[in-house]
Amino acid sequence: MTEEFHRIRRLPPYVFASVNQAKAAARARGEDIIDLGMGNPDSPTPPHIVEKLVESVQNPRAHGYSVSKGIPGLRRALAGYYERRFNVKLDPEREVIATLGSKEGLANLASAITSPGDTILVPNPSYPIHQFGFIIAGASVRSIPATPDDNMLRALERAVRHSVPKPTALIVNFPSNPTAYLADLDFYKELVAFARREEIFILSDLAYAEIYFGDLVPPSILAVPGAKDIAVEFTSLSKTYCMAGWRMGFAAGNERLISALTRIKSYLDYGAFTPIQVAAVAALNGPQDCVADIRALYKERRDVLIRGLHAGGWNVPSPEGSMFAWAPIPEPFRELGSVEFSKLLLKEAGVAVAPGLGFGEHGEGFVRIGLVENTQRLRQATRAIRGFLSAHGVKPEASSPSSKPEPVKS
Repeated sequence: MTEEFHRIRRLPPYVFASVNQAKAAARARGEDIIDLGMGNPDSPTPPHIVEKLVESVQNPRAHGYSVSKGIPGLRRALAGYYERRFNVKLDPEREVIATLGSKEGLANLASAITSPGDTILVPNPSYPIHQFGFIIAGASVRSIPATPDDNMLRALERAVRHSVPKPTALIVNFPSNPTAYLADLDFYKELVAFARREEIFILSDLAYAEIYFGDLVPPSILAVPGAKDIAVEFTSLSKTYCMAGWRMGFAAGNERLISALTRIKSYLDYGAFTPIQVAAVAALNGPQDCVADIRALYKERRDVLIRGLHAGGWNVPSPEGSMFAWAPIPEPFRELGSVEFSKLLLKEAGVAVAPGLGFGEHGEGFVRIGLVENTQRLRQATRAIRGFLSAHGVKPEASSPSSKPEPVKS
């Protein structure tokens, strides 16, 4: 009776736990900790979305059970967004389902399509649910490079040749959490051609579709002709509209995969609270200037963070998308590893970051820094980090702190 349950045994200890414990202990001592470790948007949800929630929640008829696949108006709104943004036509009845955030959708689809012993191809490093959603479902996971380039494509070819059984599905996530890599439509075309040839499903996580800063506007994999034969894509309102706690996401694409997710969700939940779904319709169909404002806010924060770190001698690539910087650990600290470096940075600089090891073994040697504080706090954080680096012998760059850093290369 003391043994761990089977599925729990497949989950390793939570990598972020020791950093979170140190953060909580520091705050309990009254220390001012600047938390850049979470991916939790700190800005309020745009007012017109909140107003629609308030209006809807006052209707008693909206207080009962909803439907697990989402109200029809919400599925139509998501289809409308895809047509406007990506020029992709979707059938709201057969090719769209609302989920309780993209994370829940990914995990439930993993459960719906996975048999014990199946092989799933997952980028490493990547967001933990990409790997552990399938591990919980009983699959074996094979790591592939996280970069949208020939390295990933060659690794996919090797994985198909050398995996027994042949892989069932492939996960992709661009803009990526944690690495901030972006993919273009040409890469997706090669990926879709590969998956169709090998009869492998693609699960695309597009949660950061609207958080981008350069000329490359993140495309949808569903924009590739024939992609709906093998692909489903997950999106979310969490980052686009600062609605993380509202838990509103979607899956769209391949009818067979959407049907499988719909069927399993019908046994597990009654969908999101109806007023939240009504407010989500207002988000998708309403004025979109708030999306541009949120994007501009993250870009301003990115520039403040990267310039501040460069001025202290920490050469962190400037992300072209997502709400994170993927930072190589400075040379004097690399032997510590990402967990111990994160704890040391917390202790001596009062800044919390996420250790790269938490995103897979190939995340070791990096930390993820979130753009989740205002510019004043980010400047405070970079000043503290510069002091920390200087105390350990890291010298500032010779170039001006205002010089533009190199972006993350994909």
